[in-house]
Amino acid sequence: MTHPFRFGVEMKTPLPELTWAQSAQRLEELGFSTLVVPDHFDDQYAVGPALAAAAAATTALRLSALVYGNDYRHPVMVAKEVATLDILSGGRMDLGLGAGWKRVDYDEAGLEYDPPGVRIDRMVESLQIIKGLLADGPVTFEGEHYTIRGLEGLPKPVQSPVPVVIGGGGRRMLTLAARHADIVGVNANLRSGEIGLDAIYDVTPDRFDAKLQWVRDAAGDRFDQLELNLLVASMQITEGGRATTEAVEATAEMFGMPAETVADVPMLLIGSPTEIADTLRFRRDRWGFSYMVLQGDSDLAAFAAVISELDGE
Repeated sequence: MTHPFRFGVEMKTPLPELTWAQSAQRLEELGFSTLVVPDHFDDQYAVGPALAAAAAATTALRLSALVYGNDYRHPVMVAKEVATLDILSGGRMDLGLGAGWKRVDYDEAGLEYDPPGVRIDRMVESLQIIKGLLADGPVTFEGEHYTIRGLEGLPKPVQSPVPVVIGGGGRRMLTLAARHADIVGVNANLRSGEIGLDAIYDVTPDRFDAKLQWVRDAAGDRFDQLELNLLVASMQITEGGRATTEAVEATAEMFGMPAETVADVPMLLIGSPTEIADTLRFRRDRWGFSYMVLQGDSDLAAFAAVISELDGE
C-alpha cells in the first residue's frame, strides 16, 4: 500500500521574526501537516508548553514530540501530558517515544547513561504503560524498571488510540518500531551518543536498504499499514540542472562522500522543487517513505512548491 505524501517541520524555537504561535500558523498556511518538537536540554522550547501553544493557534496541524526522551520523565507523566495535549488540540496529537540517545543531555543533567540495551528495555516498559493509561481501564504493571498499581489514566485522549511514533537506526529499535508503532522513523544509528562520522556513513542508500528490510521482516503482515517517516537533515532548493549538480558536489565535499552517493542519501534533499518532488517519488517507490520532516531552519516557503506539486499523491 502506498501512503500519500505529507510533510512536517521540526522546530525548537520560533521561525525568524515570528512568535511561536505565528510560526505554527505559518506551517499550516504553507501546507505542512505536522509540527514536531525535539526533546533535549539545549536551547529549545519545552515540548509540552510548546505543543499546547501550537494547538491553541492552529486548527488542523498535527502535533508530536520527536520524540519524548524516555529517561527524562516517568511514563505516567508522559501519558498524562499526551492525553491532555490530545484533548487541547481536538485529537491532533501523536505519541513519539524514544529510548534516549544524546549523551550530553545525560551528562549535563547528571543522569546515568546506561548501555543502549538497558535504555531500550526501559522504553519498552514505558510504552506498554503509556498505551495502557491512554486506553480504557486501570493499569497494573510490574516490570524491572517501573511498577504501576491499579492506576486509571485520566483524562482520556480524544483519539483511540493515539498514533505511536518510534524511530531508530539500529536493528533492535527498528524491530520494536515495526511491531509496536504506527509511524516508523528510520534514522542513523546513534549508539555512540553523538552525531559523528559513524552516523553520517550509516545513512547511505545501501544502509537504508538494510534498515528497511529489518522493518519489513519485523512488521510482517502489518508492514503496509505502517507510515514510514524520515527526518531530513538538510534541504536545499536550487534553480535546477547545473545548480543542483554544484550543490550536490559541495555537499559531497563537505561530508567526504562521492557526489553520486550524496545525491541518493535519503536524509538529504537537493534540487529544484520539481527535482525534489521526483526524488521523493523515487524514494517512496524504493523505500516507502511518505512522511518527511524538515528542519525549522530550512527554506520552508520555497519548499511549499514541493508540497503543492505532490498534493494528492
